[in-house]
Amino acid sequence: MLDRFTRELRTIDGVSRPLYTQGQGPGVVVMHEVPGLHPDVITFAQDVVDAGFTVWMPDMFGVAGKPISFPYMGKTIVRACVSREFATWRAGRNSPITDWLRVLARHLSKATGGPVGAIGMCLTGGFALAMMVEDCVGAPVLSQPSLPFGVFPWQRSDLGIDEATLQAVKERGVCVLGLRYSADLMVPPARFARLKSELGDRFEPVIIPSNGRFWKHSCVALDRHEPTVQRVIAFFREGTSPR
Repeated sequence: MLDRFTRELRTIDGVSRPLYTQGQGPGVVVMHEVPGLHPDVITFAQDVVDAGFTVWMPDMFGVAGKPISFPYMGKTIVRACVSREFATWRAGRNSPITDWLRVLARHLSKATGGPVGAIGMCLTGGFALAMMVEDCVGAPVLSQPSLPFGVFPWQRSDLGIDEATLQAVKERGVCVLGLRYSADLMVPPARFARLKSELGDRFEPVIIPSNGRFWKHSCVALDRHEPTVQRVIAFFREGTSPR
């Protein structure tokens, strides 16, 4: 399905990354999960395109189109943990790669002429929150936001952004959609409780029952939950409508 997307090399602030684009209509930035831009993420992105959106998918790590395997996933996580672009352990810090993604959202908004949506998954799950400092981001979705990894209590409730970014997010007054499976240890309940505490009614949590399957993690891709996918698409539609 990746062949349906147009591949280009997008350079922002001197950093070049492959970017896959397709569609017409309001813009949505789709940020893939670990281990990379795998087929289930591409399927989700195609669903967003088919719903009437323009999708831009940056390729941030892994091998685009490569199916998931345990060795592939383990190798990607190790590389992310040593990369300076991802704040995998440190609390109260933005991942540096979000600066690049913020500008990408601005470019997409200019190309489509209106507000854009953004969804991150797993390692990128909280990135849409950091991107909200851009006024053009009107529909941020946090799908299984896993950073920073929640070993200690202060990490479990951390949102993966610094205090200045959090204040900017709160001042925006924009609704945020959060997704997690109920038994997912990678996304501690304390993280969603903090989002609710900081954002109040502007945070909509979607908690999907794990039904005893504690390994379920990927809400819209690998462990796809169809009603949640439809809620995300509706949320994009609400947040990118003309203001």
